[in-house]
Order: sequence, then structure tokens, then C-alpha cells
Amino acid sequence: MGRITLLTDFGTEDGFVGAMKGVLAARAPEVVVEDISHAVPPGDVRKASFVLSRYWSRYPPGTVHLVVIDPGVGTSRRSMALKADGRILVGPDNGVFTQVISRGEAVAAFALRTSDSLPAPESHTFHGRDRFALAAALLATGTPLAAIGDAISDPVLLPDRPNKRVGDWVVGEVVEMDRFGNLATNLPEELVRKAREVEVLGLMVPFCRTYGDVESGELLSLVDSEGRVEIAVRDGSAALRLGVGRGAEVRIQIPPS
Repeated sequence: MGRITLLTDFGTEDGFVGAMKGVLAARAPEVVVEDISHAVPPGDVRKASFVLSRYWSRYPPGTVHLVVIDPGVGTSRRSMALKADGRILVGPDNGVFTQVISRGEAVAAFALRTSDSLPAPESHTFHGRDRFALAAALLATGTPLAAIGDAISDPVLLPDRPNKRVGDWVVGEVVEMDRFGNLATNLPEELVRKAREVEVLGLMVPFCRTYGDVESGELLSLVDSEGRVEIAVRDGSAALRLGVGRGAEVRIQIPPS
């Protein structure tokens, strides 16, 4: 029995998710369909890329991950299917698969083409229903990728945001904010071994192992589940406390060897 997961920015009020599930039920009635989230901020491709990175490889090989965060729907942007480490991902070629492509070990990308089994979309505004759900159903029921797509070597990737070394400091930035207001950065875990504080907005924030290592309401930093330095407030929101979000500068001073 196949499996399809769903990640969208559609919400659950307007029936868009239901329309996609209707296509899946009609075309692949035996396939298990799992909702990951439909609450990605509208059109936020970078956020969706990080959300996807948390779960895609934890599902068994053969899983089809259907991802529809598509602010360019109806434009010349390509429709895409990606095979990565035995899983298949379907969605727009707009950078939403950046984290998968950068982390996967065996990745092959395909541009979906119009065919008898995958016709041109009926609507210019709802490729999630007319293009991606249909492609996901075909792939989950055994259709080979090569039967509906052409191999490509230039999938769209979101710009990288590397940290940089400035004297004794490593300077990074906030790259993601979760629903708790925790601020994930592009500073890797290995920096924690060399420093004990992180600086944000001129504040020196202590490194801790868990949220419970400080009192309620206090700022802290720690390593998140993805191996990144994170700024948090115990029982609160670092984003609200500091008034910052994605792109805010975060620095760690590396002591001399």
C-alpha cells in the first residue's frame, strides 16, 4: 500500500485541501494520505523548505511527499518531481525542495510534462488539484517517473545564507521562526563547543542544554532538533521578546585556541 503526505499553505477553511484529496481518492483509492500541515504562511517557500526538511527522510522509501506552496502558480515555473533517497517529492520548481536537494544523497529531478496520463491543468490557479495531486497519485500507484517527466539538472534552489567569520566572531542570522516564537539560526552545533553565549541585539544569551535550564520568561540559546543554534524564551516567544524575525543578525564569539 502506497503513502502520500500533504504539505500546503491552503488552510482548512476553503475546501482546497479537500479538492486535492478528492483527486487522490479517485485516482489512488488504496493509498494512505497523511496531512503534515496546511498552515505554512501563504506563499512562504523558504519556510516550507525547512518544514519539509524535518520529515521527508523519516518516512519509508516509496513514500510520495506532495508539497504545494506555489505563489507562481500558472506562470512559466516548472512542475517538478524529485526522487531523493528512495522517496518521491512532487510540487512546484520554486525552491521548496532546496533542503531536500542539499541533504539528500541520491537525488534526481524531473520536470513534469503533459501526456495522456498527466494532461495540462484545467485551471491556471489550482495546479495543486489539477497537476500535482494527479502526478502524486500516479507515482504512488507505480507509474515510473520517466513516464511523466523529463530529467533536469537545474532545479531552482533558494539562495544560501552562510555564516561568516569576522575577527573572533562568527556572524549568522535567523533563518526560521516556529510557532512557539523560537528563532533558529544558520549557526551550527559545533560552535557551541567553543563558546558559552550568543549575542543578539547586543544581548548576551547563555547556552543551555534544555529549555528547563532557565527560569520561566528568561532568554536562552540551545541546539535545536536540526542541529542549529536557536534563541528561545522559556514559556514564551523570543520573536516577540526581541522583536525580530528571519534575517536578524546573531553572533558567537570564538575564544582563542
